Parts: sequence; C-alpha cells; structure tokens
Amino acid sequence: MPSLKELRARIQGVKSQRKITSAMKMVAASKLRRFQMRAEASRPYAEAMRRMIAELAATVRSDGSQPLLMRGGPGKTHLLVMLTSDLGLAGGFNANLARLMASLVQDLESEGERVLILPLGRKGGDAMSRAFPDKVIERVAGTAGREVPFATAQSLGGTIETLLADGKVDRVTLVFNRFVNAMTQTPLALPLVPLAVPDNDNRADDAPQYEFEPEEDELLASLLPRNLQVQLYAALLESAAGEQGARMTAMDNATRNAGKAIDTLTQRYNRSRQANITTELIEIISGAEAV
Repeated sequence: MPSLKELRARIQGVKSQRKITSAMKMVAASKLRRFQMRAEASRPYAEAMRRMIAELAATVRSDGSQPLLMRGGPGKTHLLVMLTSDLGLAGGFNANLARLMASLVQDLESEGERVLILPLGRKGGDAMSRAFPDKVIERVAGTAGREVPFATAQSLGGTIETLLADGKVDRVTLVFNRFVNAMTQTPLALPLVPLAVPDNDNRADDAPQYEFEPEEDELLASLLPRNLQVQLYAALLESAAGEQGARMTAMDNATRNAGKAIDTLTQRYNRSRQANITTELIEIISGAEAV
C-alpha cells in the first residue's frame, strides 16, 4: 500500500494535470467559436462554386481538350490529400482519419490503382510515414491550431496542379474531418479530380440554357484552379473547427476524469491516515496498560 507521502504526491500531481487540462479546454472553447463561424460561413460559397463549375463543365465537349483539373490524367495514380492537426490531445480526431486512409488505400489498390499520399499536419505526416512510408511524397506543415490563411489553400492547390501537370498523379481525393458539432467530426473523402460532372441525359428538358462570354473552355481554364483552392480552403476551415471541438471535448473528459481520480486518491489517503492514527492509539494504550 502506498505511504501517505506517496498518496499526497499523487493527489498534487493529478491536481496539477487537472489545471492544465481545464486551461486547455477553455482555450479550445474560445477558438472553437471563431473557427466554427468561419467553417459554416464557407460552406454555402464552396457548395455553390462546386455546383456552378459542375454545371459549366457539363456543357463542354468530352474530349482530350478538357483541362486536367476537370478530366484528370490518363493513368491510375491516385493522390490522397490528408488534412490533420499539428498538435495532439484531440481525442480520436487524427486516429479516425488514419483509419479512413488505411481503408481507402486498401480499396484503391484492390482496384489496381497506385496510391500516393500528401499529408498536411504533423500528426498525419507521422501516422502516414509509419503506416505507408513508401507512399508519402511530401509532408506539408499545418497551421498549429492558429488562423487558417487562404495562402495555405493556394499553396496546396498549386502543388496538386504541378503534380497533375507533370503526370505524377491522375486523380485526387481530399480526406478531412467535416465539423458537425463540438463532439462530432465526420471523416470524409471528397473527390477533387476528375471533376464530378452531371450527366447531360439526366438534365430536365426545361433546364435553362446559357450563353457564356468568354467561351466555356476559357472560363473553365480560369475557374477550375480557383475552385480547387476554394474547396481546399473550406476543408481546411472544417478541419480547424473540428480539431478545436475534438480538443475541447477531450480536455473536458480529461478534467472530469482527473476530478474522479482526485476523489478516489483522497479517500484512500484519508483511510490510510485514519488507519495509522488508530494503530498509533492502540500502541499508546497498549504501552500505558503494560506500565
């Protein structure tokens, strides 16, 4: 049985840990509101742009003249772009993505595709380097829980465009956590390249017909890179909000567990102390009687 000194040290250590987890919970909660507002505000714009680009692409002839961001490459090399956090202590935020990535890699390889991985964030880079060291082509630094600049999406989009133009990849899928609420983040795989285009045969006969100026090909060539950056930025905001929500929940649970541990240790301490006092009293009384 631990001594009273050891129990006091344990109680003090757990109390210090509870202070840290409680402070981290408050910091995550303060950041969550800001990131949540930005993620929710980006959704309508990203969805509207994705729908507009898809409708525009549906009017373009399907031949080899289509932009790479629309049709993808001719080969079977699939790039998985993974958005994770730089920091830990966020529950299953990164672990859930790692499981989804493992499942995607297995499914794609079973279909005969070659898989490459581009992780953003230290946690994702570490996990993928351990699980698939031969598939990670580059590790991109995350935002370390700070504000997400649009320049991050622009840089990531430029990397993807370069890989496509060089013929190193043919398809691209974005893997990230979609923010639902503070307790729920849903791992999601969003195809980026080739572009999902609605079937012309399924369009209503009374659907409005548009004339474009400049031509559709020119519009697509200028809008597709922008759409790629917007989709990446929206996903980065979703991931940032999800990270803070997961960390707030994890630190709340840790704080509660620390409180329970303190109560248990305090009870053990009091019982041991009472047992020691009782033993000392018995020894004193026994000694007095012997005299």
